[in-house]
Amino acid sequence: MDVFDALMAGGWLMLPILGCSVLATVIVIERFWSLRAARIAPRSLGQEVCERIRQGQIDLNWLENHSPLGTVLAAGLRNARFGQEQVQARLQEAAAMVIHDMARYLSPLGTIASITPLIGLLGTVVGMIKVFTVIVSTNGVERTADLAGGISQALVTTAAGLFVAIPA
Repeated sequence: MDVFDALMAGGWLMLPILGCSVLATVIVIERFWSLRAARIAPRSLGQEVCERIRQGQIDLNWLENHSPLGTVLAAGLRNARFGQEQVQARLQEAAAMVIHDMARYLSPLGTIASITPLIGLLGTVVGMIKVFTVIVSTNGVERTADLAGGISQALVTTAAGLFVAIPA
């Protein structure tokens, strides 16, 4: 059985599972790209900031837009003249905003991880209903192909739902 046959065996419930799979993949790729270390905390940023401070040429707007770490550093430097408590408070506020931005799209990914097994379970129920409908019919036991189709749908949709949900 190839992939197409497996998708068709799962019936119409495979479409939302496939959509969830594509969406989860897009989110994961975007998060890997956006959260790479070189973008979040560039290696040379600390040295560059120290050098610019020594030269008296620090541009806080540049630093704030440079990277998420730069945003936090700029918040601390902007408030350096107000004392340690103010600096610490502003650093925490800036860090909370940066963390919020970094956690973007994780809620939809969690939702996908939650709903795909349920869609798979729905496929199981629909498949088992088909099986019992065949059994209840007059020649149910003799219609093994129909029985196998219902069982196949039940197993394929359950497996597909779990296959998407586990990595998500």
